[in-house]
Amino acid sequence: MVTAELAFAWLFVAGFVILVAWVVALLLLLASCQATAGEVARQEARGDHAGAQLAIADAPAEAEVEIFRTGESVRVRVSLAARPWASWLPAVPLQTQAQVLVENR
Repeated sequence: MVTAELAFAWLFVAGFVILVAWVVALLLLLASCQATAGEVARQEARGDHAGAQLAIADAPAEAEVEIFRTGESVRVRVSLAARPWASWLPAVPLQTQAQVLVENR
């Protein structure tokens, strides 16, 4: 009787560990999107469009990068339908933004 309860407890622990690892993978994807948004915004604020394109190329796969320019600032939004580990898992929408003031030359 104790063996069956212990087996169920181990299954629960294993499932919990997998869930935590999946959440950590999502957080790492979100951090990567935030880094991309910040770098693209800085490069665009400097007027370095080639550098911004290199930063966009380093974005996570299937991430959508949008650049919005106003008079004094550049805002970048990075969106991603994250599916860490497998394409059959549900997609988690991730979105992050960065805004930088335009540098005067």
